[in-house]
Amino acid sequence: MLAHAQEVERKVIAILRILSRSAEPLGARVISRRLREHDIELTERAVRYHLKLMDERGFTESMGRDGRLVTQLGLEELQSALVSDKVGFVASKIELMACQSDFDPDTRRGRVPVNISFFPEKRFGKAIEIMSKVFQAGICVSDLVAVGREGERLGGVTTPRGKVGVATVCGVVINGALLRAGVPIDNKFGGILQIRHHRPLRFVELIQYLGSSLDPSELYIASRMTSVGHVAKVGEGRILANFREIPAVCRPLAGEVIARLQDAGLGGLLLTGEVSKPVCGVPVELNRVGMILIGGLNPVAAAVESGIDTENHSMSGLMDYQELVRFGAL
Repeated sequence: MLAHAQEVERKVIAILRILSRSAEPLGARVISRRLREHDIELTERAVRYHLKLMDERGFTESMGRDGRLVTQLGLEELQSALVSDKVGFVASKIELMACQSDFDPDTRRGRVPVNISFFPEKRFGKAIEIMSKVFQAGICVSDLVAVGREGERLGGVTTPRGKVGVATVCGVVINGALLRAGVPIDNKFGGILQIRHHRPLRFVELIQYLGSSLDPSELYIASRMTSVGHVAKVGEGRILANFREIPAVCRPLAGEVIARLQDAGLGGLLLTGEVSKPVCGVPVELNRVGMILIGGLNPVAAAVESGIDTENHSMSGLMDYQELVRFGAL
């Protein structure tokens, strides 16, 4: 009985998550289809059954034939429910996104993982001005972006009313490319990296993916723990960065793969360490090599540092490479 109740609860949370990402009401057919995209099989009839229960609990509101909207109570439930299931959620999400990414740097075709950030429409011009300096300084995975206006979808998320959405390339693009080349990669930490004289000095904060129910980058940005804008200006400060490990024997192949990505305008590798040697203060396991990847949300962090409120969805989804444009062309 307990196992059944937990399974029902997981399905409810999955439906709430889909509804929370839409500015418009969604019907059972659309919800069922989007659940399948996340490997959850639930028929339209089953979705309608769960929606009825969710209406009774006040998590959703029926909009007639248009479908359902998530309520404030539903959003609160989504934030607090099944915390035990969320432990390690970020690590699992990285692995899933890496497997789903199919970008080929040689043909310049395929999908790349993206983060989605929403800015107030009235302040978007200012945000562009601030972020441009970060992109120019190379404190990003790529200067390729996509923009979505109100009601448009970006990486699986609908842009809310009064907002402008920006998709930035996520560092998981490196995970996907290495995975397809046969290079196993261990996702260790999301952190804050101190920069001095334009060079990485040390990690000052670390969150282990396997032990976290929250995305480290989103947490650091919300807590105003970065100084990306200052790094872009004078080469001193703190940026978002991620720590990975690969087998030492795979280092030459990994270098070739990442070089091909860079030729396609996709990068993010900041530093590769020596075999079994610590990198920026982080110990590395025997016969492995540490890698520091730049956080894809660094340009957004700079905007937040300047007082522009944003709503961030790290590793939000996948976008076709051909849909992305140079930031300077916006």
